Amino acid sequence: MTDLPGTSEPNEPPTQRARHTRPERPGQPEAHSVDRTPATYESYWIDTTPRTAHPPLEGELETDVVVVGGGVAGLCTAWELARAGLGVVVLEADRIAAGVTGYTTAKVSALHTLVYDRLRGTRGAEAARHYARSQQDAVEHVAATASDLGIDCELERQPSYTYFRDASRTAELEAEARAAAEAGLPATYVTETGLPFPIAGAVRVDDQLQFHPRRYLLALAEDLMARGGRIFERSRVTGLDEGKPCRVTTENGATVTARDVVVATHYPVFDRSLGFARLSPHRELVVAGPIPADRDPAGMYITPDEGKRSVRTAPGPDGRRLLIVTGESFLPGTADADERFARLAAWTAEHFPEAEITYRWATQDNSSTDTVPLIGPLHPGARHAWVATGFGGWGMSSGVLSGRLLTGLIRGDAPEWAGLYDPRRLLSTLREGGKLLSHQATVAKHLVAGEFRPSFTDSVADVPPGAGAVVRVRGRSCAVYRDEEGAVHAVSARCTHMGCMVAFNAGERAWECPCHGSRFGVDGEVIQGPAVRPLTPRDV
Repeated sequence: MTDLPGTSEPNEPPTQRARHTRPERPGQPEAHSVDRTPATYESYWIDTTPRTAHPPLEGELETDVVVVGGGVAGLCTAWELARAGLGVVVLEADRIAAGVTGYTTAKVSALHTLVYDRLRGTRGAEAARHYARSQQDAVEHVAATASDLGIDCELERQPSYTYFRDASRTAELEAEARAAAEAGLPATYVTETGLPFPIAGAVRVDDQLQFHPRRYLLALAEDLMARGGRIFERSRVTGLDEGKPCRVTTENGATVTARDVVVATHYPVFDRSLGFARLSPHRELVVAGPIPADRDPAGMYITPDEGKRSVRTAPGPDGRRLLIVTGESFLPGTADADERFARLAAWTAEHFPEAEITYRWATQDNSSTDTVPLIGPLHPGARHAWVATGFGGWGMSSGVLSGRLLTGLIRGDAPEWAGLYDPRRLLSTLREGGKLLSHQATVAKHLVAGEFRPSFTDSVADVPPGAGAVVRVRGRSCAVYRDEEGAVHAVSARCTHMGCMVAFNAGERAWECPCHGSRFGVDGEVIQGPAVRPLTPRDV
């Protein structure tokens, strides 16, 4: 990969980076005794690619399409639009391909756990066929694009598996294999895999892809700029006027005027999309490290069991393979990541004892209530505002699909599967009712928590160094963090998105909103949306 315009030098190799350690805290679970995870709290994808340094937006610009968000969906959409001859501006709140996209597991697959049998039952066989065709089209589009642009992104063909170890669930796998095959995928039911432990059964789909997502997307960004596209970083969008033309405004007052606007911010930053009613966030943890090449399980694996476990490998150092294990799915703000990391590391040590874990990181995604992503008009009345969200943990294929689908919609040449992903599909169907009500009950609980639940900690003085807690101070709920030097950092405990009560994730030193997944630093700065405003400082 050559140096990219607008980038600085590549990151130092992991062996040269300073190792950060977290202080021991009272009550730490015994699982830490088996947690062999060193303190490289960074994604392998980010650690092994150049840092970008595109300028922030200033003043006023005009273009054909402005894309809000520089992750996989935003960059793929911008590149497709530029390739179609349209002028494009990308606005990213932080750095491109460094948010959720930079922390993915990076599987590009059309086999999405157990989606096909469910789709066949809720939306019909034609919907399942459209899903398979569109997702597999995205898989092949990545392969073709990498070849056409000469992108060295560690692209590998591998089979994808969904497996269970519980024999009582094999009927689900057999039904999924049949549904996926009827939908057009080369799916089969198998009872043996390359995993180092026995399984009860699995669905297998051959010729799927795995790759280095940052290498792929940074090359795409380079080609985007070569085609006249413009990228602006550290340009958080806070306003959208859907006039003729549309206008977006950043937090520093800069504006872009465009005929069309694409909102690809992972969770939509504009509530008019009604995403808060149809999307539920979930956070997952990742550990990674080299294993001997002859211990490579040779495939991409996932099971919904055991708190979710996902396994794949990538080219590693010294002829070895890099093992990547993902799991421990939880609602943001409801779990201590340290304990969950220990559990994931213990599972990895049990099943891959040769693994030397050298990386660990966390990722987050949103699932729609009917399991199908929302890609299309931002809201029922939208004419030139578009959205891509709700990828349910399969953002690589769905992000690429979003670029192709949204470009077709903007140009008036939508593919046949556009209706499947249309966000305007009815909310009141039986297939969504249970999940929709469950999600809204969770939101309601956290909205009223500050009014009816006692403080987590009695006083600010009771918050120990390195810890955070919600404390009631003079009638207001405050999110209080005390750093290792004893200094207190206090902010409002109400998320600035819709007012839900935040909770402290001690393992990642962040305040998290369980309702819609917004994340904030200990001083209240926005780490991840949909919130666009920081938590208000409090004097305690």
